[in-house]
Amino acid sequence: MENLKKNEISFRNVTYQDIKKIVDIKKKYNFSKFEKWFSYIYEINKDEEILMLNLIKNNRLYLQSFNEEQLKASFIIPILFRVNFIFNDIRDWYEYSISAKINGVLLKGRPYFMIAKGDFFPEKPYFFIQEFKRSNTNSDPEIQLIAEIIVAMKINKRKKLHACYILGRNWFFVILEKLKSESYEYFVSESFDCLKIKELKQIYINLQAVKVLFCN
Repeated sequence: MENLKKNEISFRNVTYQDIKKIVDIKKKYNFSKFEKWFSYIYEINKDEEILMLNLIKNNRLYLQSFNEEQLKASFIIPILFRVNFIFNDIRDWYEYSISAKINGVLLKGRPYFMIAKGDFFPEKPYFFIQEFKRSNTNSDPEIQLIAEIIVAMKINKRKKLHACYILGRNWFFVILEKLKSESYEYFVSESFDCLKIKELKQIYINLQAVKVLFCN
């Protein structure tokens, strides 16, 4: 592949085949991995519930046909702002560059959203959300996300990181674990439909949990 010959691949263009050539990685199914994360207790207040109900009401008919920018502006960003990922020396970062060389190949790009420690630039990433794609897209946000997390692990020297990707109305949560050397396995949750209030509430609670469980 041309990108691999150049020893440089962007998140935007990365494929599963690319990742497999760089590291030993396997996708596994084990929903018990998410038990602690998804059982986090958070009491949703009335204002938060009203926000969610209005988002569903205002976007129900059209969300599936939104392009990326419309999806972000109309639905995703209001949720992220309400969760409020700005605390201590940690904050939210939108489309800031990160990169790392993994087994001789430079992986780089601008994740749409990450939570990271830092002042004027992200220094230690903890959590990612990627990519806001229409549900009929041909691209693969799951693999782009995995590439981003592998880079984040290299940067902050962690062996486990958490993330999420979105396809239209469906949210999927992800855990990536580094086993040894450059060997990895990752797990993807069942989907959460953001146009169903019960599932949107769980998405919101999962995001609130990130601040407490994983940002340290």
